Amino acid sequence: MASIKRHTQQDVHTLDLVLLMSLGTLIVFGLVMLASASIALAEHNTGDPLAIFKRQSLYVAIGLFAAFCAYRLPLSMWQLADKWLWGIALCLLLILYIPGLGVRSNGALRWLDLGLVTVQVSEIAKLLIAMYLAGYLVRHRQSLREKAWAFVAPLMLVSVVAALLVLEPDMGAAVVLMCLSLGMIFMAGVRLLPFMSVLITAVGVMTMVMLMAPYRVRRLMSFMDPWQSASGDGYQLIQSLIAIGSGSWFGVGLGGSVQKMHYLPEQSNDFLFAVLAEELGLVGVFLLLMLYAIVVVRGFQIGAAADMAEQKFGAYLAYGISLWIGLQALVNIGVNMGVLPTKGLILPFMSQGGSAMVVMCVAAALLLRVHYETQLAPLVVSRKMEARR
Repeated sequence: MASIKRHTQQDVHTLDLVLLMSLGTLIVFGLVMLASASIALAEHNTGDPLAIFKRQSLYVAIGLFAAFCAYRLPLSMWQLADKWLWGIALCLLLILYIPGLGVRSNGALRWLDLGLVTVQVSEIAKLLIAMYLAGYLVRHRQSLREKAWAFVAPLMLVSVVAALLVLEPDMGAAVVLMCLSLGMIFMAGVRLLPFMSVLITAVGVMTMVMLMAPYRVRRLMSFMDPWQSASGDGYQLIQSLIAIGSGSWFGVGLGGSVQKMHYLPEQSNDFLFAVLAEELGLVGVFLLLMLYAIVVVRGFQIGAAADMAEQKFGAYLAYGISLWIGLQALVNIGVNMGVLPTKGLILPFMSQGGSAMVVMCVAAALLLRVHYETQLAPLVVSRKMEARR
């Protein structure tokens, strides 16, 4: 019993400090860059140059409180509710079409009006789908390795949610959701040949959907040669490239960005990375990439440890959240650098956006919870063995 107590005190109540410090650094780094990038925009819109920074700081506080609450809940609670999570995500997206509840902005129906605040439903949907899939993969672990329908069935359900995201329209969120789902299913150990067939089909369908909308075709053409429409669809990418190129090795200095002075659109959310690259240069970009790499790698390590401890729900959830964070950061940075077509995806833990910040904080808390319960697993086994004696 003494060894059990030592295990509890030394291991179980220890947070993953590497992950926690990396996430904390990302959030603080994001607030600093957001304060710098949004000064001109905030002063123009509200008269207060720190208005956007203050609002985002409030969302961070709310996110940290939500993360604390999520961390205190056992993963078994989410696993028991996993069958309902897909339905909840679907209902949230359908509620947007109820007059008076859905808010349309810049031609997109993505926000739910709750009176005091508006919520971007797609952010919540991504987390709910990750938890739903984690539960599904645990329940059908054996059949996933034997029958193709076992992993096609959840993809069909996820495709319904992705289709609603495309209709908003939010193609970026739909692509991330499908990639997240395919990645989680692959990590569950499905057979390679059927999985590759589904993957090729999914890529083909997403490509067709993208080409069906004229404005997406224009974005694709401007991505391939933005200078052909320098004052039109290519304007944003050109301004982003100018900002990144101006940063050189060490940047123009924190607060010294020229492009944020009403040249670069969406400088506080989708294109925050460009302002960061301009002000902090390649050194700042390298630091940012290192932070994301640490979070993603550590997330996969937590998932692998949970997998070895037979904590399958936690393992799949950790894989899914890590994929989500890494993929979204990669796509955002790729868009800013002109490597990928423009998508409405923000930098996780950094860009302006209350819904995204709160949901990402909760996702990070779930990663920490997986780590905690993986440490707890040997103690639970020891107690069961003691009880049997």
